[in-house]
Parts: sequence; C-alpha cells; structure tokens
Amino acid sequence: HEESKATANGCGKIRSGAQNGAALLALMEKTGYSMVQQNGQRKFGGPPPGWKGPPPPRGCEVFVGKIPRDMYEDELVPVFERAGKIYELRLMMEFSGKFIGVCVSLDNCRLFIGAIPKDKKKEEILNEMKKVTEGVVDVIVYPNATDKTKNRGFAFVEYESHRAAAMARRRLIPGTFQPWGHTIQVDWADPEKVVDEETMQRVKVLYVRNLMISTTEDKIKAEFNKFKPGVVERVKKLRDYAFVHFFHREDAVAAMSVMNGKCIDGASIEVTLAKPVNKESSWKQHFNGQISPSSENLLGFPNKEDGTQKSLGKPASLSVRLNGQHSPGSPEVERSTYSFFPGIKLTPISMYSLKLNHFSSAVMHLDYFCHKNSWAPPEYCLYSTTSQDGKILLVYRVLISSIADDSQSYFMPEKLCTTVEDAKELAAQFTLLHL
Repeated sequence: HEESKATANGCGKIRSGAQNGAALLALMEKTGYSMVQQNGQRKFGGPPPGWKGPPPPRGCEVFVGKIPRDMYEDELVPVFERAGKIYELRLMMEFSGKFIGVCVSLDNCRLFIGAIPKDKKKEEILNEMKKVTEGVVDVIVYPNATDKTKNRGFAFVEYESHRAAAMARRRLIPGTFQPWGHTIQVDWADPEKVVDEETMQRVKVLYVRNLMISTTEDKIKAEFNKFKPGVVERVKKLRDYAFVHFFHREDAVAAMSVMNGKCIDGASIEVTLAKPVNKESSWKQHFNGQISPSSENLLGFPNKEDGTQKSLGKPASLSVRLNGQHSPGSPEVERSTYSFFPGIKLTPISMYSLKLNHFSSAVMHLDYFCHKNSWAPPEYCLYSTTSQDGKILLVYRVLISSIADDSQSYFMPEKLCTTVEDAKELAAQFTLLHL
C-alpha cells in the first residue's frame, strides 16, 4: 500500500512511498536519531544520540502549523536545525484521509477531573489516579463550600510532564475508566494565567479561600488586623472565599505569611496574593458549562484553581451587579445579521447540537448544562419585594432536578434586580457558579 502512494514534493515533483522511505532512512543514518510511529504521530529523536541528563525543561517546545502535507522529516529537520539542536520532533500524521485538528502546544501538565464522588478524600483520589495513570505528581482537591468534610465534585491532577498528562487524558476518556463506579469527566485544566513580576510587586490584595460560609467580612477583617491593627482597608467575601485589601503592600505580604494556614471559625484558610483582574479576557467556554479559574478572574476572583469548576460562558450583555460589583464585560459574541436570500436551504437542528459560543446568555448555558448532564430543565420561580423608595425588585429561585437520582437543589442569588430579564440572567449565572 505504501509503495503505491505518491506525493507531490517541492515544486510539483512527485515522490513515491518508496522514495519517502528511502529519504527518511537516509536521514536517520546521517543523524543517528531514531524514529517511532505511535498514537497518530511520528516521533523523531527524544532523546537524540549522546544525550545525557533529563529532557529539556518546560518552555523549550514550539508548535509549528501550516506545514505542507507533502513535506516530511527529511526536509523539516534541516530547516529547524538552523535554530539549534533538536531534542525531539513530533510530526502529526493523517492516516484516515480526514483533516486533522491542531492547536497551540501549551505544555500543560494538569488535567481537570469532574464528576468525582464528593465523599472521596485527596488520598483516595490520588491513589486511584496512580493506579490507572503514570507520572502523577499531585492531586488538588478543594473542600465543599458548605460541608468541609466533602469535596466539590472535581479535582486537578498534576503530572510530571505534558506527555504524561496527555497519555493520562487518553487513558481516562469517559466510558473506558469508571473509578468508584462513576463515569468521570476529563479534560485539560485551563492553564493558569502568568502575571509579570513587576505587576505582582504592586499587589496589595490577598486572596483567602476555604472560609466557612458563616464567616463574616467583619470577622475576617478583625482576624487580619490582629497582627498589626488598622492595616486592612476593606474585605470583600464571596461565599467561601474573600479578598482582603490592605493600605500598604508590605502589610499584605506580612499578613500572608502570618495568616496562611490559620483557623477562622474552625476552617483552615489558604492565603495568597490575588492576581490582578484582566478585564480584557474573554469568558472561557466548555462543553460541560462550568467555570474556570481564568473565568473567575472576570468576577474579581483570583486566577487560581480555587475552582468553583472548570469553565463557564458569561453572558456578554448582562450588566447586573454581582455581589455588589459590576462584572467586567467580555468581548461581544458575534451577533451580526445576514441577508436571507430566496433559495437558501435551511436545516432543522437541535440547540443542543451547537457549541456554547453560539449562546450569549447564562439562561441558555444553564439549559444546555442541564441537558448535557441528563437533568431536568431548570425551573424558575419569580419573587418580588419593594425597595425603600417604592421600586419593585425581583429575584428568581432556580430548581435543578437530577433525573437519575431524583435529587433536587435550589439556588437563589443574594441580589435583587429591577427587570425580569436581569433577574433571570443573574439567577442562571449564580446557579452555574454554584452547581
């Protein structure tokens, strides 16, 4: 079969499969590098002959796209060698005849694992991951906001290398592996945003996580003022995490070292410098409709895997206040209109066959999320009250019912709105954040 293949090479020159093979053999003889074909790619080198010591550190790999489909290692290697010694070259092969999908290599070593039983401890999850995957370094698990004896239903698994993480992701594809009898969700964890050192040197806000729901902002302020009275400017608490703003950076740094690991109302807290909000970032969107660490940043949350969950799309037009702060607007989803010409063929489709980037509201995202998890559609119940100046204020309570186990959960934001549309959007957004 290979012998009969012929490819165009260079300026219209045709090269047969046999010529390809001969050229690659000549390259291996000349360089001493080995070549192995596996998992839809061909690996040249890794390590090269005479290599001593560990592989190159993270950051030494570049992704090259738009390579002509008739060009192979014998032509690519001389081009790339101009920049320096090649440790490894992986060429993606197209054996099926279909177009391949390629994305930028992020050198990610962390996987997101969802739908984990909430009664499992870190050690149990770590041992389970080590049983079925290789190269596990650590497991990051966060306690449930309301019950610290349980986890949040997801974890981040850190691997020793990007390759180990990629092989683990393939091994953990839902349906092939069911730890504790559960079908888990597996995907790449959103990479943590890197903030330059100069910017971080100006930060005077601390991010505090793993607080009790009942802990008040006044209590947090008092605790952080204990080591040096009057240093805290203000505290903003959201559910089980908070931002502590200091008047001076040096006090923030000192408080971080003193307060990290301390107990407040029986909860052992974690304290880090808060990463600055990136108002130009777009909301990450994912098939499971959950929120990512980088998406939290847009609500004033730090870019850290505190995780509420993995990724969530934010409605582009919602301007209601969430927890007293405007959510910075994300770039608008393309909403242009196009002329409908006679004769254009229309095909009936289900909204659930679309991707999340076709939706611009949290209400639609929540509906999509419930459908993907085989739950009943969300039910909205509208309530009203009257403000001191006589305005009618509205809030929705959302009921989420699981068809599988007949369980029910209610969600209601702590903010009231003046319009029905904003109240429903806020309720949907709040529900997605806390599922």
